[in-house]
Amino acid sequence: MKVLVCIKSVPAVAGRITLTPDARAIDTKHLGFAIGPHEECAVEEAVRLIEAHGGEAVVLTLGPSTALEQLRDALALGVARAIHLVTDGQEWDPESTTAAIVEAIRADEAASGPFDLVLVGNEAGDSADYQVGVRIGRALGRPVVTAIKGLSVADGRARCEQEASGGRDVFELPLPAVVGVLEGINLPRFPSVPGRLRAKSKPVEASEPARPAQRLELQRLVVPQGAAKQAVVLGHGPDAAPAVVEVLSNLGVL
Repeated sequence: MKVLVCIKSVPAVAGRITLTPDARAIDTKHLGFAIGPHEECAVEEAVRLIEAHGGEAVVLTLGPSTALEQLRDALALGVARAIHLVTDGQEWDPESTTAAIVEAIRADEAASGPFDLVLVGNEAGDSADYQVGVRIGRALGRPVVTAIKGLSVADGRARCEQEASGGRDVFELPLPAVVGVLEGINLPRFPSVPGRLRAKSKPVEASEPARPAQRLELQRLVVPQGAAKQAVVLGHGPDAAPAVVEVLSNLGVL
């Protein structure tokens, strides 16, 4: 089988998120970059499908030249080759992003056969955009389902499980299809040293699509309000012992 995974290079956040002064982008001065968390799981799912059924996994991204590092990360995990749609770093709206990806999919399928599955992260790890997967499915005329927490393939059909109140909804899609994967569908593996060495020699097809006029405009981003945290000093040295005992007693530990 042949599986395509669409990924996005997003800021690797382990601390506090800050925005640029115009609130239209994440301030990345002190941040590294990584594959989005939903897309990490999509890459892992693609590799598992190829391990189980044979075939080829391909990874694609639309992003600046620095996004090559994230493509190499996916190649180190077992993906066979990569497609890099190189941009100048400006954000593309979902409509333009979809158009560029669909054009690349059609070109690749004309050269080496159709993709049985196109996997995307359920939403972007930075701006939380969720439209691209649905737009890809519509543009290609293929069935699409999102928010998937379980995926298997057999007899030309994809069985997709979506969490629901009290259980799971199950969708069976004829292949080829487009699936939006949620973080938690699996536990992504880490690239090994041999995998990283092999990734350096795997092919990356690069092209520079023209950025069209943007028909959808981002107004602003908002950082969600975090839960307030408070620290209480119970004392210093041996004098703090009674207060510690009281706290533990109130918690039911003692």
